[in-house]
Amino acid sequence: MGELQSRELTTLSVMGLPVHIGDQYADWLLLRQSQGLGAQVVTLNAEMAMLADRTPELKAMIQQADLVIPDGAGIVLYFRLKGKRIQRCPGIELAEAVLQSLRMDQSVVFFGGAPGVAAAASAAWQQRNPQLQVTGLQHGFVTPDEEAAFQTHLQSTQPTVILLALGVPRQEFWMQAHQHLCPQAIWIGVGGSFDIWAGRKERAPAWFCNNNLEWLYRLYQEPWRWRRMLALPKFALRALTYSGS
Repeated sequence: MGELQSRELTTLSVMGLPVHIGDQYADWLLLRQSQGLGAQVVTLNAEMAMLADRTPELKAMIQQADLVIPDGAGIVLYFRLKGKRIQRCPGIELAEAVLQSLRMDQSVVFFGGAPGVAAAASAAWQQRNPQLQVTGLQHGFVTPDEEAAFQTHLQSTQPTVILLALGVPRQEFWMQAHQHLCPQAIWIGVGGSFDIWAGRKERAPAWFCNNNLEWLYRLYQEPWRWRRMLALPKFALRALTYSGS
């Protein structure tokens, strides 16, 4: 455990939720996994924080997660206002770093998205990393029988990484409820990443990403999201006045 301990993460807090700060999240996860320790990874943004604030079950799940990364611009801005400059780590970039680092004896499962999207995302990734071993593909619109068969598949194959694109909070609750099937796996909730990898949607240009404005580009692409974006000012007010546990 010495090397893992040498890469300890700093833990900050926002609205009673942990945020882990480090330089090489992917390396930390893969080293942890190589030592027989699995991980539940949460990619925290303002919208999720607000949902957790009114959903005790989600709040508890995030508090118990092994790694909570600062995915959203609102999280970064909150800490900046508190005098702490942290680097945003989008969940899609963490997942990409992990996938790029997998060896031929390691494997990944893609679970979620609309029918066909997980398969397209997987195919795109196997072009980017030809040695990537994909041992499971399952869209997110599963029947009870399909889900039971998928759980059996996970337990029998024991993949290294399980990517869940089920949306918040379904993906977080699903990983929490089923981590026992693959206790040594890295579980990451990746939201809409499959759509981007599959070419169904386009990620914001680098300038927007580098300046914490990816949310603005997403609003431009999907104007219907404006109601969800109201979580940002609500989060700012709630986070700065939060005094709960």
